[in-house]
Amino acid sequence: MVTRQQFLQELRKLARREGKVLIIYEAEGKGSHYRITYDGKKTTLKSGELTPTYVRLVKKQLGLL
Repeated sequence: MVTRQQFLQELRKLARREGKVLIIYEAEGKGSHYRITYDGKKTTLKSGELTPTYVRLVKKQLGLL
């Protein structure tokens, strides 16, 4: 299990290493959710602890798997 901030830090490092654009919209998600755009692909990221299954789902939606 990882926190949302740990996962976002991992995405930032990956984007920097691969030269991709990562945009995090903190105000666009409903409630405490964030909207994320990674290299043109969008998804929503919930708050709190993220299960490995959820992390895999988000990575797949962003084209990282």
